[in-house]
Amino acid sequence: MNVLLFGGTGMLGRGVLRECLRDESVTGVLSIGRTPLGVTHPKLREHIVPDPSDLSGIAAELPDHDACFFCLGVSSVGMKEDAYRAITYDLTLAVARPLAAANPELTFVYISGEGTDSTERGRSMWARVKGKTENDLLALPFHAYMFRPGIVQPVSGLPSKTALYRIAYVLTKPLFPILRRFAPNHVTTTEAIGRAMIAVATPGSGVTTRILRPQDLNRVGGQRS
Repeated sequence: MNVLLFGGTGMLGRGVLRECLRDESVTGVLSIGRTPLGVTHPKLREHIVPDPSDLSGIAAELPDHDACFFCLGVSSVGMKEDAYRAITYDLTLAVARPLAAANPELTFVYISGEGTDSTERGRSMWARVKGKTENDLLALPFHAYMFRPGIVQPVSGLPSKTALYRIAYVLTKPLFPILRRFAPNHVTTTEAIGRAMIAVATPGSGVTTRILRPQDLNRVGGQRS
């Protein structure tokens, strides 16, 4: 399996990259982003561009990839709807549309959010925009899966370039056994998310649910550590 990865410098993207590099079924990862990952691995290549939605430099390679794991995202806190939509919806669809055109058999996995509004009519701005993004991705002619992870425990393995993520891992690690005990259907890990992405992109996986929540991610992704 050849994988395109967007958002590999973030906490979730870092976890997905970790699982891709560990999994024998993944033969290559092409990471697309604005800044280098700071990771070296025989399976990993990087395409550094100011605008991650600009795929012109790798257009000839798009049909050769089996999956796209899209982990780019931004918090809506303090953002106007137009600005949030530009990143959450416009950028995502600008990537997804040419991928669907280049390879209708490609699997596209999008990191969404628990509470996303599929009706696109609710009061929550971020939930409406996420809902529109999900709906339009599901309508494209490829195999699309929406991941709504809820509370995510970062699993160490690839050290993050971001000090905040490293500190968060240390500080939150003792809390997750408690959360798993009292709210198991709301908690997952970066490991389970990465493994679930690989699972749904594997031919014959049998995963028919197109919107996966924490309990689905834990079931499909399992736990390895």
